[in-house]
Amino acid sequence: MSKFIIRRLLLGIGIIFFGCLITYAVIRCLPTSYVEGIARQRAAAASAGIGKSYKEWLAELNALYGMNDSIITGYLKWLGNALQFNFGDSWQYTVKVVDKFNDVVWYSVAINIFTFVFEMVASIPLGILAARKQYSKTDYAVTVFALLGISLPSFFFGTCLQYVFSIKLGWFDLFGIVGRMHEQLTPWGQFWDIAYHLVLPVLTLMILSVGGLMRLTRTNMLEVLNSDYIRTARAKGLPENKVINKHAFRNTLIPLVSYMSYLIPNMFGGSMITETVFQIPGIGYISYQAMIGGDIPFTMFYIFFLEILTQISLIVADIMYAVVDPRVRAN
Repeated sequence: MSKFIIRRLLLGIGIIFFGCLITYAVIRCLPTSYVEGIARQRAAAASAGIGKSYKEWLAELNALYGMNDSIITGYLKWLGNALQFNFGDSWQYTVKVVDKFNDVVWYSVAINIFTFVFEMVASIPLGILAARKQYSKTDYAVTVFALLGISLPSFFFGTCLQYVFSIKLGWFDLFGIVGRMHEQLTPWGQFWDIAYHLVLPVLTLMILSVGGLMRLTRTNMLEVLNSDYIRTARAKGLPENKVINKHAFRNTLIPLVSYMSYLIPNMFGGSMITETVFQIPGIGYISYQAMIGGDIPFTMFYIFFLEILTQISLIVADIMYAVVDPRVRAN
């Protein structure tokens, strides 16, 4: 197992290296950049015929931000600093990248933890129920619900929830993470104010993500229920609940482990759209603003964070295979 983990770690390091390189190259090749935008603003702010021109500002800012380096040279400089945990200052937010990340990531953590818990609680039992009652009205209802969740885009579903619950019913604020009276509330009141504003984003992510896991659970449970050892257990007279919960469910978990290993990194990446729709200042929304603004330091840190999270999740999933299924052995 130790040799297997070492091989996976080395593979993960290689994936992170080339993934960040591709991201850096794409950002550098964008038609517009943060430096060009700042150069235009400073040139336009100067009086006619007074001050530096756009080209002069662009040359000065390119030298200041290291944009004169080639893509490989620039990436290697960034990588050298990153290995020393020095991710620099955010160009757009004018603070250290790590400080800005620490300020906003907890909103995303809260959203995704609640979404993950609710998804597990809802999708796995419903998938098992649909498999036990195959081709019944319950099975069809669960399948339709799952297909709707898979098919709806997050920005469309989030906008629909805003229209119904914020505009028509007035139950929730349309945007933001806190209300207008947040500063006047007690600490406990501030906690509930933030939780209140997270209801619609969490509901959006949960409904849209529950369908895939629900259908996967149903498919795997149907396959397990048709296995010979399940028929043998039933022939021995074991209660149906014991057959399902003790014998079938454990083997259903094996493919689910692989699926769930992608949930956490996918939610952090996928919540970017939901956070943008509801303007929740989490890591997804802030990173989106940094990307469209050409903020290379913050964008690179965000991608670096997602890739590390993905590799850790995959390694944990490989280890969990051996825990869930004793037949799995790492050679």
